[in-house]
Amino acid sequence: MSVKERKDRERAERERLIVATARELAEQQGWDAVTTRRLAERIEYSQPVLYSHFRGKREIIGAVALEGAAELAAAVRAAASRANGPRERVAALARAYLDFAEDNPAVYDALFQLDGGLAYAQEDTPEPLKDAFAALLECLAEVAGDGVHPGMFTEVFWAALHGLATLTRAGRLLPEDAEPRVELLVDRLAMV
Repeated sequence: MSVKERKDRERAERERLIVATARELAEQQGWDAVTTRRLAERIEYSQPVLYSHFRGKREIIGAVALEGAAELAAAVRAAASRANGPRERVAALARAYLDFAEDNPAVYDALFQLDGGLAYAQEDTPEPLKDAFAALLECLAEVAGDGVHPGMFTEVFWAALHGLATLTRAGRLLPEDAEPRVELLVDRLAMV
């Protein structure tokens, strides 16, 4: 292994450590607790080392969001692949999405609530974000209905899931009604 390859590998490892530590801190204490000073202390590197990888917290949030998008896509695809038939796939997708939001609140915030400097729904949207949407589209396109654009249907269904996830996390919806909400969403919006 050349010196350059070793340095590149070490740099990539530091980046992964910074992102993992930021994510852990955000999940434990919220994003307000994630500062470059705290991160530097936790990973035992100086703040200038952090700034050599990320220009600031915004870019760190963006890195967490990209990691989370890949995880969300994998979770949705895995859940849908285990289901039989369109209705079961859509319900599995909805549950996987809502479970992801509940189990990873800081990552969910990085993806959909905070400014991570990422472009959404544009030509320059990063691949992990496009793939997360594609994971939803793959399952939902088959239930969009006649004359309904599958991408637009996916956006509306995703918006409904996001609303449920956000309102549930905020304590605005009764937790015991979570499953009936999923059933209603699937039955009425997907109409399968």
